[in-house]
Amino acid sequence: MIEAARSFIRLNARVLEQRRFLHLFDGGSADAVVAAVVAYRNDDGGFGHALEPDGRGPESQPLSTYTALSLLDEVGSTEYARSACDFLATITNADGGVPNCLDTGRPDLRAPWWQPSGDSDLLVTGLLAGVLHKMGVEHAWLDGATDFCRRRIAELTGSHPYEVNACARFLDHLPDRPWAEREAERLGALVREQGLVDLGDGKAHEGYAEGETHKPHHYAPTPDSLARRWFTDAEIDADLDAVAAAQQEDGGWTFPWASWTPVTTYEWRPIVTITALTTLRAYGRIS
Repeated sequence: MIEAARSFIRLNARVLEQRRFLHLFDGGSADAVVAAVVAYRNDDGGFGHALEPDGRGPESQPLSTYTALSLLDEVGSTEYARSACDFLATITNADGGVPNCLDTGRPDLRAPWWQPSGDSDLLVTGLLAGVLHKMGVEHAWLDGATDFCRRRIAELTGSHPYEVNACARFLDHLPDRPWAEREAERLGALVREQGLVDLGDGKAHEGYAEGETHKPHHYAPTPDSLARRWFTDAEIDADLDAVAAAQQEDGGWTFPWASWTPVTTYEWRPIVTITALTTLRAYGRIS
């Protein structure tokens, strides 16, 4: 499985994903990954330049900045986290949240679902705050964003898969563990009640396009994720079997969402291939 994926990555991936694969599976340099990530950094401390494939413009965006922080955390680097927080502070609303997408750059350089809005967004704020807590960062921006996420999560009575997934990542790393565990249990019940997970039984919410309703491993990418408690051993095992079986003949995995411009197909596939491998390894399916 890994050998086939290695060939796929070498033939198809950006330098960034090649460096990530080398680090994660072949003992490659962490510094090389950091250097590859920093190539997408702007002078304002944020990240852009199509680091997140669906945002093609050079301008810094919240989601691209989250992606950068996640990749830096993956190799144990916090070097650029504080300057990223400084950037986030410049785009934060009074309630402590940040918008999902900034109205900067040309509209034709971002996916149709990247719609600018000045409203604070729990999804992207939760992702950012969660990874910064995981990194152990201390910054005034994180304090305000954490308060925002706690308020919004406590008020949730309905949601969608991507937002719940972001909440799960935030709760995984929030220092207040008792509160995080209580809210995670409540969100898990909500996911079941509202059909926000695809267990392969045909009972997922009918209002979502194919692939938009998450599988168990999306909510629980590692066994120590709080969301792992939402699913039985049998449900997790069946889901991981499906992940392993989804490897394509060329050695890579593919993704279920729309490709709005051809290049995103080629950039997303190596990313989801590495994600599939790290998930399978986290659950002991590969060494």
